Amino acid sequence: MDQRIEPPPPASPAPEEQHSESAARLAISWLRELTLGVILAVIVILFIYQPVKVEGTSMMPSLVDQERIFINKFVYRFGLADIGRGDTVVFWFPQDTSKSYIKRVIGMPGDTVEVRNGTVYVNGQALEEPYVPEEFRDHTSMPPRTVESDHYFVLGDHRSSSNDSRTWWTVPRSFIYGKAVFVYWPLDRMGMLR
Repeated sequence: MDQRIEPPPPASPAPEEQHSESAARLAISWLRELTLGVILAVIVILFIYQPVKVEGTSMMPSLVDQERIFINKFVYRFGLADIGRGDTVVFWFPQDTSKSYIKRVIGMPGDTVEVRNGTVYVNGQALEEPYVPEEFRDHTSMPPRTVESDHYFVLGDHRSSSNDSRTWWTVPRSFIYGKAVFVYWPLDRMGMLR
């Protein structure tokens, strides 16, 4: 009588080995996800949104000292939007490009801008500025001047404490690198900027 011999079933890994393989797979998966997340965060920060800290009071009450905001670096760089009157922009200070300033665009290329006793006139029309409370206005004047091509006239919202285009004139388009879009700190001021 032939006796048949069956091979023993393959040995299943010991519970410790199964746990070790599972932990290794989990660690590799977690590391891959973390790496992907870091790469995406770097891309977003370098090319699209950048967190910045506001220093000073020149944009009060819209922005306050030590507030944290995101600026969109993508929107102007790739022509997705044009710089518009009323935009809050971040730019290299024309007199010292190691410094960045944040101001509101008031005059566009070709506009004639004048300030009479604190009231801004653009092309002969008084500009409505609901973002400048009465207590932050000043009473300075500036004779009419025409904004050059590819330049912008910018002012801080806190007119009595802002170093802006009234003093050093306009900002070249190439110096503007972002639009302020969102306050993320402190939490009680979190929200979109206008």
